[in-house]
Amino acid sequence: MIHTVSPIGYLRSCFKEKFAIPRQPQLAPAARGVLELLPPFDQPQAVEGLEQVSHVWLLFLFHQTLEDAPRLRVRPPRLGGNRMVGVFATRATHRPNGIGQSVVRLDAVAPGRLEVSGIDLLDGTPILDIKPYVPYADLRADAHNAMAEDAPTALPVEWLPEVLAQAHQEAERLQQPLVELIEQCLAQDPRPAYQTPSPERRYGTRLWDVDVRWHYPAPGRIRVLQVLRAG
Repeated sequence: MIHTVSPIGYLRSCFKEKFAIPRQPQLAPAARGVLELLPPFDQPQAVEGLEQVSHVWLLFLFHQTLEDAPRLRVRPPRLGGNRMVGVFATRATHRPNGIGQSVVRLDAVAPGRLEVSGIDLLDGTPILDIKPYVPYADLRADAHNAMAEDAPTALPVEWLPEVLAQAHQEAERLQQPLVELIEQCLAQDPRPAYQTPSPERRYGTRLWDVDVRWHYPAPGRIRVLQVLRAG
């Protein structure tokens, strides 16, 4: 039996590229976005009562990684990118039906518009459903996951003084916590886990309308080299 689903809205996110998006929600609290709801869900009745909720589950489509043939095994970054395990033992983006879920902070509620933070979703992500987070049911003290018991160790992020000054200027223009967002995303070391970068290699991504460039001057260190408004 085939079932069809339709988006209830689309997320407008600070993440304009897949690279450097946190691999789990809440790892970058400064990551913000707006969920724009589509008719008929843009009516006040659809979000009535949601102002009583601090966090919500978003069910969404990995719209840029949809595949015709399902994968049975994947290489999760948390295991170094070289070890394969069953797809259902991971949160890999390569899902049988392309469905993902994230718990995010709900910052503001208005008809047709939800402001959220702590997100790990690409700009333009189709949202399939919204469900309130219920602490007594969703938080399990006895839960465990031997492959990912703890959050990844954060790397220190260094700044060139002039680059940090530019980042603060862009943050003021955007009225967004850009400096914190850059640090929180880069501290998780977004490069592929199997890759050993040379100091000469440059990496980059786009946050809001700002291009960010960085490198690894030494193992375990990240230095931000450039923060410029996209031309």
